Amino acid sequence: MGFAVNCPYCSGRNSRVIDSREINDGIRRRRQCRKCGARFTTYERLQPTGLFVIKKDRRREAFNKDKLLLGIRKACEKRPLPAGSIDKLVDDIEVGLYSQGKTEIASTVIGDMVMGRLRELDYIAYIRFASVYRDFADIVDFKQEIDTLVNRETEETLPASQLPLIPAEELETVGRRRQKVKK
Repeated sequence: MGFAVNCPYCSGRNSRVIDSREINDGIRRRRQCRKCGARFTTYERLQPTGLFVIKKDRRREAFNKDKLLLGIRKACEKRPLPAGSIDKLVDDIEVGLYSQGKTEIASTVIGDMVMGRLRELDYIAYIRFASVYRDFADIVDFKQEIDTLVNRETEETLPASQLPLIPAEELETVGRRRQKVKK
């Protein structure tokens, strides 16, 4: 026998499963409310064994995916990102953490994972997250982080999904100024 799921539209507790599909780490179920007829999707996955995060002050607290999601969403706020990219990023980080097979993990490891993934996804979200995570002391630290990204951007080609940190015209101007300074 199944369990009752509240309809997100009318809060009805009686729904029927229309379709079930296995996904990466669980089951996706398409449901229809018997009260209002609305359709919605639920996801079921096994809850892995407890994972504890060791904070900078040596405290331990249970890993909270929602807390991670909230922090990343704040960094990505008002950014033109593809639908579902933030949720996928958080899911990937969670899978990566549990796949390490440890019961405790340092918060810095999680922060570094987030930083790496955000750098690939969106530079502005990366800088926003870095400003909180790295606790920039002043504008100099902030500028150094941006300069690192700009240098990286000029050396590498951007992934197709990444928006440029600085528009191409301005980046060329900055590059020409640097060459003049070096001479």
